[in-house]
Amino acid sequence: MDGAEDVIERSHLAWGEFVKGDPQPALQLFSHRDDVTVGNPFGPFVRGWEEVSETVARAATLYRDGEVMGFERVATYAAVDLACFVEVERYRTKFGGSDELSSVALRVSSVVRHEDDSWRIVNRHADPITTGRSPESVIQRG
Repeated sequence: MDGAEDVIERSHLAWGEFVKGDPQPALQLFSHRDDVTVGNPFGPFVRGWEEVSETVARAATLYRDGEVMGFERVATYAAVDLACFVEVERYRTKFGGSDELSSVALRVSSVVRHEDDSWRIVNRHADPITTGRSPESVIQRG
């Protein structure tokens, strides 16, 4: 479990760089296997290293001059070679062409797996739902 916890701690540092626009530290933590997946706030889930790396890199271009405000652990689930971390991540960052810092809160589930003597992220799902929503908010129109 120490290795799984370590990769999550390293990911916290990496996401701090991500909200400054640099995806590389985060990308170094992901599995390169065909079953790696990412679901980010800007699009649907993608699968496989090529799509995951492109999606993460593209998402990082939306952020700049950001900073970490904190990580709140909600739950941890662990087995011998697999662990899941459920957290709320908080940042302040600039989006697109804006010069104003905006607050960002993400509901995140990260699944890590032991691969070839190291732990790697095999799934990351992040979305902005951190408060209650109405039942109608899930209805897709058109």
